[in-house]
Amino acid sequence: MKYSAFLLLCSVGGLAIFSSTIAKNPVLPILAQQLGASPASIGTIAAASTLTGILASFPAGLLSDYWGRKPLLLLAGIVFCSAPLIYLLVTTPWQLALVRVYHGLATAIIGPVAMAYVTDLAPTHRGERLGWYSSFTLAGRAFAPVVGGLLLATGTWQSVYIVCAIAGGLTILGIKLLPKTSSKLKHHREPRQNLTATAPTITKILSHRTILITSLAEAAQYGAFGAVEAFLPLYALSVGIDQAAVGLVFGSQVGVKVLARPLMGRMSDRHGRKRQIVVGMLLSSMATWLFCQTQSIFLLLLISAVFGLGIAIASAATSALVADLAPANSRGTALGIMSAIMDVGQASGPILLGLLLMYTS
Repeated sequence: MKYSAFLLLCSVGGLAIFSSTIAKNPVLPILAQQLGASPASIGTIAAASTLTGILASFPAGLLSDYWGRKPLLLLAGIVFCSAPLIYLLVTTPWQLALVRVYHGLATAIIGPVAMAYVTDLAPTHRGERLGWYSSFTLAGRAFAPVVGGLLLATGTWQSVYIVCAIAGGLTILGIKLLPKTSSKLKHHREPRQNLTATAPTITKILSHRTILITSLAEAAQYGAFGAVEAFLPLYALSVGIDQAAVGLVFGSQVGVKVLARPLMGRMSDRHGRKRQIVVGMLLSSMATWLFCQTQSIFLLLLISAVFGLGIAIASAATSALVADLAPANSRGTALGIMSAIMDVGQASGPILLGLLLMYTS
């Protein structure tokens, strides 16, 4: 295990997710409103990057199996560098939506490809290594809204995207320093023939019962996460909890996930993946139900922490299990399929709960 390469990869992941998150939280809805977007349009703009993830995650993972991880990561790095500068040029809501689609390409690529890179570097202890990588990305996701909010309070929205571009530049610099892995497939046929020959491999992965169920489990849990992220703030405000306290509720959730992921990954290495996934999903399901049973900020903080723990327990094992089950030369493809299914789940959660709220309390 090349620890220096692994640490660099974790740092790259943290910077990348910091860069993508600060571009949308909290500045994106404010910018969209200034450009004259309606509330419905703001939601569409926010979801635009997720659509890219659904469409691009699988091809990114597939291509990384053939061309190697680093070329795909460099492509993501180019997007991380260039997209923040394009935000500075937008003048209409539809232009902002197009930039979000383009920016979403970066996270769509780096998600499955970086996870596949981690599994290439870690033939053993995959759960723990994936857990550490996830903690770095979660830390980037946690710091981004704080920094973005401070920049908005002391400057302009343009300053947020300048910092976003700097983080993107550091991301591509880190990617260039990464060593190449031996994941690239070595065939003597033409590239088009290679890609055509992947059809049986894709079919094998999609027909693998455990890989498919694991991916659907991840999608279901992140569907709940997306719904909670969208509607818990509205519930909290409706029961008299102020906005600052709502931020603490989500802060407790992120904090638990950052601390728990490496430990939960190590546990899945030692005690098995499947049971841990079930336990994590049951825990987050229970917490989801408990959210609407209280109006106390202290209980909401505790429940949110339990919800985050449930996600950490399950998700620390899901990607590792898929990597274990996939053929060694198709891990990128398998993780790309899982990422695409997960994005469908996360995007569907708020939509389904929104429809449910039309008919229930």
